[in-house]
Amino acid sequence: MCQGLQQDIDLDVEFDVHLGIAHTRWATHGVPSPVNSHPQRSDKSNEFIVIHNGIITNYKDLRKFLESKGYEFESETDTETIAKLVKYMYDNRESDDINFATLVERVTQQLEGAFALVFKSVHYPGEAIKFFIDLLIAVVQEGKSHSCALPFFSVFSAGKDKKSCSALPRTDQDTCLFPVDEKAVEYYFASDASAVIEHTNRVIFLEDDDVAAVMDGRLSIHRIKRKTGDYPARAIQTLQMELQQIMKGNYSSFMQKEIFEQPESVVNTMRGRINFDNNTVTLGGLKDHIKEIQRCRRLILIACGTSYHAGVATRQVLEELTELPVMVELASDFLDRNTPVFRDDVCFFISQSGETADSLLALRYCKERGALTVGITNTVGSSISRETDCGVHINAGPEVGVASTKAYTSQFVALIMFALLMCDDRISMQPRRREIIQGLRVLPDLIKEVLSLDDEIQKLATELYQQKSVLIMGRGYHYATCLEGALKIKEITYMHSEGILAGELKHGPLALVDKLMPVIMIIMRDHTYTKCQNALQQVVARQGRPIVVCDKDDYETIKNSSRTIKVPHCVDCLQGILSVIPLQLLSFHLAVLRGYDVDCPRNLAKSVTVE
Repeated sequence: MCQGLQQDIDLDVEFDVHLGIAHTRWATHGVPSPVNSHPQRSDKSNEFIVIHNGIITNYKDLRKFLESKGYEFESETDTETIAKLVKYMYDNRESDDINFATLVERVTQQLEGAFALVFKSVHYPGEAIKFFIDLLIAVVQEGKSHSCALPFFSVFSAGKDKKSCSALPRTDQDTCLFPVDEKAVEYYFASDASAVIEHTNRVIFLEDDDVAAVMDGRLSIHRIKRKTGDYPARAIQTLQMELQQIMKGNYSSFMQKEIFEQPESVVNTMRGRINFDNNTVTLGGLKDHIKEIQRCRRLILIACGTSYHAGVATRQVLEELTELPVMVELASDFLDRNTPVFRDDVCFFISQSGETADSLLALRYCKERGALTVGITNTVGSSISRETDCGVHINAGPEVGVASTKAYTSQFVALIMFALLMCDDRISMQPRRREIIQGLRVLPDLIKEVLSLDDEIQKLATELYQQKSVLIMGRGYHYATCLEGALKIKEITYMHSEGILAGELKHGPLALVDKLMPVIMIIMRDHTYTKCQNALQQVVARQGRPIVVCDKDDYETIKNSSRTIKVPHCVDCLQGILSVIPLQLLSFHLAVLRGYDVDCPRNLAKSVTVE
């Protein structure tokens, strides 16, 4: 089983000369091995084969049922259950003329979980059926360049002309999105646009419960069930992405490239949205709902991983500028608790990919309860961007490395801009607003200054890379920096690392400190400065030798510390962007020195579509 690609799934289906399916994925069930790899088959004669991205949560029950019917399993995967189930459905069909699309729909109705599937069968030569959750189709037309216009290739909903569905007859014709007449040479099916951009920039984004069928090079799309408000078309969209954007260039890895792109990525997040001359902020994606948001009872920021840390990093300034209670929730825990949500709440869903499974489930949970939903994503056309009521695209550009870097800082900036927009008509907030906006103005130059410390941080990494653990401490605006820095080190270096709130030092973590334990402390000149100095003294008193990330003009801290990383000063609520970059660089250099693949850490995927 290959584990070399960044996308969870990259499927290539060609129809000019052949049809083939292949899949590169991280194993969810069973160790990576030939027998557990995809495709999975229904039997030894390969009557049906399936490739699958996601997870089947009821696979044990299905497997038990199929074993009772005499089906023998070869692998440890949940996917094999699907292959066996489609064969069972075929073997027990009520008539011989059942078509492939209907068969697949009946199978998927028995599955629970999150899944994108591709089916192929010897009983249906020349056909491939795809059931999609969070996938896209890219289209290449014969004789045209990858960037050519394809105005004819739109997929519309069935209206009065139901004859158009005749290629794939169905019992419920009203749920068919009929096919077009023209043939495409190639279709590519992928979970991320960067997987197909070298072939074409024309894609169709599919939605949950869409079933796409390809016969003789023609595509048709069906809905398993139609819901109120369903959009009746799947039109081609043009990707505003260039191939060179996802190439490494002169960098050794995508992660390194993306760290060094941050001066540009934060500018792209702010471009056209902040007028630095008159201190105004415009977020077009929120303009129709901003008054409703200003009247809400509370803000709930819901996310996972790095995106959660972006919420933690901006909670304090959101509370300050909106004067609303702000909750920051891990999506999985939010769902586990059945958290009360009300109609006058506003729920933000922060996700780089826009396809994060737990965040999507939380989004649907909040929509059912009548809350206004806002998306903060980096991916146009993603599920979160489509399903939320409004939102902000962070415009950070493609992020290929599994460990998120530039998306974090762009999410940070996007949430800051939202906070500024919320208080633009409040006179008492104007001095603070101007201070933050002018801080954003100089932020790209300050990021460049931090990136110039790369050689110094690489030298520090040579002193730490053989350690087994590292503690990162801070408080206030920088607690999120500690969490995010620790996560980056875990993700790509496989070292144990822990982000610690410095105010909790005496409540347990101080027991870990001795002369051998690497400790990184973040101490900036803000309202927690004195308290952080106290924490520094406690660590030093226990023979700790902390490495301190501090303001380059903080001569007192520099004088009293054995090792410092000096970063430029910025507005307090933006300082976390500058303090996290040294930790991003440190994690990168640690991973390189330890001999690991920086872009493809073990057991992890870029787009987390599994709960």
